[in-house]
This record gives sequence, C-alpha cells and structure tokens, in this order.
Amino acid sequence: MTSIATAAAPPVPSTSGSTIDLASASIVGNGNATSRAYISLSSNSTLSNAPTLLPRVKEDILRIIEQYLGDEGYAATKLVLHDEASLKGKERDDRVNEGRKLKRAILEGDWAEVDNILSKPFVRTQKALLYSVYKQQFLEHIEYRELQKAFTLLNKRLKPLERFQPTRTEFQDLCYLLSAKTVHDAPSFKNWEGVTAAREKLAEMFGEMLEGEREERDESAFVPKGRLMTLLEQAVSYQVSCARYKPETPPTISSLLQDFSPFVIPNTLLDSFAGHTANVKCLRFVGSSGRHFATGSSDRTLRIWDSLSPTTPPVILRGHTSRIWDVDSTSKGDRILSASADRTVKVWSWRRQDAAEGSESRVRATLEGNEGDVYAARWHPMGNHIATGGYDRIVRLYDVESRAILKTFTGHALSVSSVLFNPLGNLIVSGSKDGHVRFWDTVSGLNIRTLTAQVGEVTSVDMNDVYLLTSSRDNSIRLWDVRMLRPLKRYKAHSNTSQNFVRATFAHSSLIVSGSDDGLIYLWDRESTEVVQTLEGHDGVVFGATWNGRQGLLASYGSDFEVKTWEYVPDRAGKESQDSS
Repeated sequence: MTSIATAAAPPVPSTSGSTIDLASASIVGNGNATSRAYISLSSNSTLSNAPTLLPRVKEDILRIIEQYLGDEGYAATKLVLHDEASLKGKERDDRVNEGRKLKRAILEGDWAEVDNILSKPFVRTQKALLYSVYKQQFLEHIEYRELQKAFTLLNKRLKPLERFQPTRTEFQDLCYLLSAKTVHDAPSFKNWEGVTAAREKLAEMFGEMLEGEREERDESAFVPKGRLMTLLEQAVSYQVSCARYKPETPPTISSLLQDFSPFVIPNTLLDSFAGHTANVKCLRFVGSSGRHFATGSSDRTLRIWDSLSPTTPPVILRGHTSRIWDVDSTSKGDRILSASADRTVKVWSWRRQDAAEGSESRVRATLEGNEGDVYAARWHPMGNHIATGGYDRIVRLYDVESRAILKTFTGHALSVSSVLFNPLGNLIVSGSKDGHVRFWDTVSGLNIRTLTAQVGEVTSVDMNDVYLLTSSRDNSIRLWDVRMLRPLKRYKAHSNTSQNFVRATFAHSSLIVSGSDDGLIYLWDRESTEVVQTLEGHDGVVFGATWNGRQGLLASYGSDFEVKTWEYVPDRAGKESQDSS
C-alpha cells in the first residue's frame, strides 16, 4: 500500500487526477499539489508496546470472520467454519475437564486416576510431566518408609525418564534417598515441605494451562456490525499515523497485502556516513524496519549503521580476506550475509547488544565451494537457504544450517553478476556478463527460462511482482514482463560502461533508481521512462541506491568511500516548482 509524492521541478508523468492511490502505485497529482501531498515528517515508530492477547481472543477472531463471511454471502463457508470451530471448542472443553480431574486426583493422591488420565497424550511435554508425577509418588513412598515400592517405582518409572530431570544431580539424589533417613537428607530435596505442600505445587503446574479455558464458549456473544472492516481501518490508520511522511488527505487503500508505506521521491541529502577506507560495493537495509543498513567494501569490512544517526559508530565485522561484493539481510534482520572475493559467503549475527563478541565469534556460518570471486548472494524468503553467483559462472544453492551445497546451476558462459529469489522462493533468477538472464527451478535444477535481448553485460537484476528489471553495460536499464518474456520499457540517461557493477533497483513498483558512472543518482517513472529526479552529492561513481519505505529513506553508495541518505523535503519541492515555472 504505497503512494508517491514527487519533487515538482523534474517532469512528472501520470498527472491525470489528484487521488492518492496506494495500490496502483502510480505517480499522481498535479503541479504543486503533488509537492504538497505530504506535509509533515515524523520519526518512524513501531508498535513496541503491543498488548498481550489472551487465548480466548482467537474465538473472537473466528466470530468476526464468520460475520464477514455471512455479510458477503459465503453462507456455506461460514457454516463449515462454524462447525469446525465448535468441534475444536468441544475438544478444548474435554481437555479442560480432563485437566481439572488430573488436578483433583493429584491433590487427593489418587495416583491410579492420574495414571489413567496420563495414559493418553495430554500436553506437549508429556514425558517431563510424567517424571514430575512419578517423582512425587516416589517421595511420598520415602516419606512413609515404603522403600520397596519406592525402589520399584524408581527402576520401572523414573529411570527411563532420567533425562527429564530438572537438574543434573536430582536423579542421583533420588537414588540416595533409598538409604537415607529422611527426604531432607538429599541436597535436591532439603526444602521438601511435606506431602500436602508438594501435591499443591504439582497441581499448580496445570493452573496457568487451564486459566484461559475455564469459560464455556459463548455462542451468543455480540459482534458489532462490520467489525472486521472496522479493525482493518483502524490498523491502516495506525500505520498512516506512524508514517514518516503523513498524507495531507486520507489515502485510498486498495490492497492489504503490504503495510502502508507512503513513498516520496527524495530530493534532499539527509546524512553522510563515513568510515570505510575503500569504495563501498554494496548496501542493504537490515530487515523490513530499515532502522539499520549494512555495507560491504573493498576494505574487507562489513559495517552496520544506524540509518537515523550517522554519528553513532557502526558495528564493524571483520573476517573476509578480500573485498566484499554483496550483502543481504533476512527479512527479520537477525542475520546478514556477505559475499567476498575470498571465495566465501559468511553469515553473521550482528546485534549491537552482542558487542562483547569479536568479529570471528559473530560468524555463524562460512559457505565454501565457489571457485572464484562471489559477486552476488541472496537469502531465500524463508531464511534457510542462500543462492550465490560469481566468477566461476555457476549459481549455487546452499543450506545454511548444514552449510552444504544443495544444487548447482550451470549454463552461463561468463561470470554471474547478480542473483535473487522470486517471492515464492521456487525460482532463482541470475544475470551474467554473457548478457543473459536465466530462471532456475530450485527443485529440479533446470533452466526453465532465458532472456537474451540484452546488448551488454548484465550488472544487476531486480524483481517486483511480475516485472523484472535488468541493468547492463550498454547505458540502459530494461523492464521485462516475466510472463511474456519480452522487454516492455527501456530507461536511459545514466552512464554504465566503465564499472563492473552499477546496479538498478525498484525503489517502488512505479519508480526505478540507479547509480551511474557520472556520480549522479537517477530516478525514472516506470511507465513514462522519464527521469523524474537526479541527486548529486557523491564524489565519484555511484554503484547503486536502495530505498526503504518504512524509514522513507534512499541510501546510496559509491567509490568515494561514503554512504549517503536522501529524503523528501516538501518545502524544497514547492520552491523548485515555483522556480521552474
């Protein structure tokens, strides 16, 4: 759900109407109205103090969905949901009743009834529960000096469950009690309070489990009219209120598949991040929040920066023995990968609270097997696999946990410069210096599609929905429809001939951004192919720029050793519009 406000000075396409449509993602608005589409800035915030939802809220969710299905005419589906929910409710109620019986039997010392209830699965930690129950029985036998019964219980019931003891010495102390005078003689049970108190403590283990399920299902619970839509509107309103750029008028929402992310065309340098001692080859925002971004450099270091605080020292990770060509982050932002000219890909943990750890201890995995520079690497959407490509012309698929190569994909005639997964994770897309873009099936390993209309070496590939964006060393960027395997648009103005990897990406579904040999950042409207903004600030080649919608920031990197962030300033956009007129 995204909308765009543009700087007014460059030519702005698609200017029919002034409605902000967050799903169509076209650049909208007329003249100065476009510049004023967003009038205020706020720091990005998240729901850090989220309320705790009790288990019974799930029943409310089912009721709300039932109401929505009924209102929309899905009567049969509503009936199926209602019947299944009722069945689940009955199973839950049966479990609650069994739990109450179990608690009562423990308090009364009716161990035969306890054994009968626990003869079928009751909780996920069933064996640990059985150990606690048998331990209680054993201690009671010791208390009453029924040593033969205690010995039999120890051998037949407790010994097979020894691994579930809460401490390493507890089972040893249980054995010792067979020859001890009292229960208190064993260190593990020196605080034993007697049979009754111990039974009460054991029964309390089930209290919390039953707490949220005591009430019967209330079939007559009132659901306010249109409750689902009301909650969704409230959720979107909250997202809008937390946005960095607040719309002047309520936005039009036509998709709920993504969070609201108001997009603007950046027009002003915000901050510069210095610290690398060689050119910055790559940059990715960490996770979806965008609060941090990771950079890799020819100085062989990986650095993680606070995107809102350039004066905060970055987390510096060392371990590669040659330049870093590519970085990527999992969607959760908990792990970062780096691809290097030392033929390896490293997986790192990086959280600032782990600052006491050295760089080497932060390396969670080192993936080997490449036979040259690793130019590109990307996480699988599920975060369990990594795809790589590089100088040896081979695309590899790794399992992160085992560090094993699951598949190799061969077919490119020259180095692989870029790789990515499609959103479903069942395809790998690779671009190569041979001018081809190939689609690989991750299961069969087959090359199922090939795009061959490139004129120069492919330096990057990016995907957004059904569109593929390729950048090549013929000074052009091409937009493809992957369903029809044909180019739709071509974007020119920048320079991409002298460097290995000047990258182009989707800043948004309707906006293209790229670095350039001439030191500028170029932004194009997807449909019209017109340049809608150029940004100047780097002293040297700009290798690429990456947008983060949550923070409303564009981050660029280049040969001047620096990273720069760019924002949209409404007042400046209005002034430029007046100057141009």
